[in-house]
Amino acid sequence: MSDTIRKYQDYVITSFVKAVQPVVIESASGAIIRDVSGREFIDCFAGISVVNAGHGNPKVNAAAKAQIDKLVHCASYIYHSQPTANLAEKMAQIMPGRLKKSFFANSGAEAIEGAMKVARLFTGKHEIISLQQSFHGRTWGTLSITGNQGRKKRGGPYAPGIAFAPAPYAYRSPWPNDPERFASHCAKTLEEVIRFSTAGDVAAFIAEPVMGEGGIIVPPQNYFREVKEVLDRHGILFIADEVQSGFGRTGKMFAIEHYGVEPDILVTAKGIANGYPLAAFTTRDEIAASFRPGDHLSTFGGNPVCCAAALANIEFFEEERLCDQSAEKGRYAIARLRALQRRLPIIGEVRGLGLMIGVELVKDEALTPAAAEAEAIRDTCFKAGVLIGVGGTNANVLRLQPPLVITQEQLNTALDVLEGAITEVANHVSAVAGKA
Repeated sequence: MSDTIRKYQDYVITSFVKAVQPVVIESASGAIIRDVSGREFIDCFAGISVVNAGHGNPKVNAAAKAQIDKLVHCASYIYHSQPTANLAEKMAQIMPGRLKKSFFANSGAEAIEGAMKVARLFTGKHEIISLQQSFHGRTWGTLSITGNQGRKKRGGPYAPGIAFAPAPYAYRSPWPNDPERFASHCAKTLEEVIRFSTAGDVAAFIAEPVMGEGGIIVPPQNYFREVKEVLDRHGILFIADEVQSGFGRTGKMFAIEHYGVEPDILVTAKGIANGYPLAAFTTRDEIAASFRPGDHLSTFGGNPVCCAAALANIEFFEEERLCDQSAEKGRYAIARLRALQRRLPIIGEVRGLGLMIGVELVKDEALTPAAAEAEAIRDTCFKAGVLIGVGGTNANVLRLQPPLVITQEQLNTALDVLEGAITEVANHVSAVAGKA
């Protein structure tokens, strides 16, 4: 056992995860992670979809290092900071529609809570509608709007005034081959949720444009358009949670752009600063003006070093056309995986946008979730030097979310390893079933 792993066991609280991967990471560059022994891994999880511009991005790190020598902290909501102001201006430029003013925080959960607060202040209403199978963070407030019992157990009771609508999860719906019909059904159900499961005091509806922890669920194309029509009829704000799907992950800067809908508030984190701790929610002028002195603050929010890194990160995105790269590489990977799906019944569905890809595994025609098989495939990939994620409400979805700078050669190698691992596990399942 390495000294680092022993110290983790003795001094770091890790009991909330099944197991910490038995690797001590020493360095990383692009899509490659290296452990202390010098072994290399192709990272197809990007630190849970964070380092979209690649590990150790030189442009981002240079901006952070230069800022460190000038100013590390100044309480950016008490004083003015140039990096904070410049990033806020840039965020307004890349945001969809009329979203203009940003509040900077430290984590996605903190930004989500701020977005809910400003929505309530603006509307004068108090209830929130979220989606089943959603995930919005691990604070008490964000767990209150998370639609997954597995994430919430032993933490309740949670906040009142929360209602949940069905997730736009067409694969397991009554109409898996007619996703737009299912989306219309979901919009109708949202109307019913407002009528029957709330007090008519709804401030906001919050949704991930692509549901990450829920299993890379991609809503049908008409879903958000029809949902927004319902929300507008009732004067309910739409909060787009782009903590995981933002910053090129889906082939556009923000995933909601795929749907042609303008949210009222958009929340970002993870990929915003390529690993430096930063988050934000961005909204329209009139919504932002709902805050009054004393309503909100963050000691470390808008940290100059993190903001300088984020600004350089966005510039790198634009210079390297990372959104286009994500879209192109994602189409290629999905096509390869769908070809494998046609050969292996264990693959129930391959879905995704850009380099946010989910492979749902099933045991049989009844779509019984293959959770143990997903874990086995991840372990096999790990042994072969490829890091992937496993998620979904039923823990049966393989998650591929590599840095967007992953090279074609690295992507091919990772897909070769993944295909081999899925095939190996599928063959083992078939052999066991044949002996039964």
